Amino acid sequence: MKNLKKPYKRSIYSALLIALITTVAACAYDIPEIIRQTPDDAGTNPTEVIDTLAPTVPLKHVGALHTPEDFARIKSKLEAQDEAIVAGWNKLIANSHAQASYKANPVEKLVRGGGSVEEPDPDNYSRAFNDVAAAYQLALRWKISGDDQYAKTAIDILNAWAATCKRISGDSNTALAGGIYGYQFAIAGELLRDYSGWKPADFEAYQNWMKDVFYTLNMAFLTSHWGTCDSHYWANWDLANLASVMAIGILTDNRSMYNYAINYLQNGNGNGNWYKAINYVFDGADAGLAQLQESGRDQGHATLCIALMGHICQLAWNQGDDFYGLDDNRFLKVCEYVAKYNVAQLSVPFHEYTRKWAANCAQTEVHTQISDNGRGTERPMWSGPFYHYTKIKGLQADYTGLGMTKTYPEGGGGDYGSTSGGYDQLGFGTLMYTLE
Repeated sequence: MKNLKKPYKRSIYSALLIALITTVAACAYDIPEIIRQTPDDAGTNPTEVIDTLAPTVPLKHVGALHTPEDFARIKSKLEAQDEAIVAGWNKLIANSHAQASYKANPVEKLVRGGGSVEEPDPDNYSRAFNDVAAAYQLALRWKISGDDQYAKTAIDILNAWAATCKRISGDSNTALAGGIYGYQFAIAGELLRDYSGWKPADFEAYQNWMKDVFYTLNMAFLTSHWGTCDSHYWANWDLANLASVMAIGILTDNRSMYNYAINYLQNGNGNGNWYKAINYVFDGADAGLAQLQESGRDQGHATLCIALMGHICQLAWNQGDDFYGLDDNRFLKVCEYVAKYNVAQLSVPFHEYTRKWAANCAQTEVHTQISDNGRGTERPMWSGPFYHYTKIKGLQADYTGLGMTKTYPEGGGGDYGSTSGGYDQLGFGTLMYTLE
């Protein structure tokens, strides 16, 4: 997934990349506090804007994606032999990553985009996506079963990575490693922060590792897009890094980090902006559908955007910020669009989209129809949006519901092949999100 195209000179790009990361790292963790217009000043309906709070307002430590109330509900339903929860639980405990015997495989230099001018060594990022999937799954198993052996194994994984991994290397794809594994490692850490066996010094070291290795890279990418124009990179690149900044902000009690992501998602120049990622909302006969910036590219990346946005919505929801409902449930409309095309295998409308890319937006490409490349891509991502919209907001989500049914019961990393696409999202939505 190399996004910088020739005739870029790789040596120039390499020097720029190193300089950008070094500059951001030198700034430690301080970022300019976002001062956004109030809804009244902006002339916008207050329900259409998610405002940021003062840096001194504490973040909520309720488990990142999953709250104590979620775990209490799941335990009760397991005892009652609820069909969906039992199916989801059995899917989890059957996964090879969710076993107390799992052993960590950390690396000092995490490589994504290897075998390149920037990094001659080969890729090894499968070590990260396997280990963080294990840490997350073990954390769930501990939270639900109460058996400390699973928490201990998960903590051993996280401590091993924090003690071993010093940096992320590669070509432009370092941004994908920093974003995807960054948000996942942060969520796993937040789930385990209340485990009494995690020594305070080790937890602090883990927080610092997340900031030093992941957050600095996230910010280097989001503030520079590696020297290209802001629209060069597809939406999933921004979304992964914004999810990481949000999750690391929560893990490290840094409201300014979290605020940066909340602001960018609504006002950012890159394609991770909610209104650019979901770049067209249909009306008339097609009301209730919305198109992704990546819809004309391929369906593998379109579904990745849905998975990442689902995690962003849930992270924000548990902090009191409603990205599910933003702009008249814009995310629901794009879920319905992607599911209608990929799951129901029905036709959908398409609004012509021109992508500007390269340095100074010197190149353009025009998308006139939805791409059928990768049509039918299956990811464990539908349960969260479906249950939120139908049970919490009381709305219809028919095609999203079809997606949930097709992937029932949703698994996670290790259940969808051995390549990175099967690990891009944390999964296990049937277990974690099913509501009555």
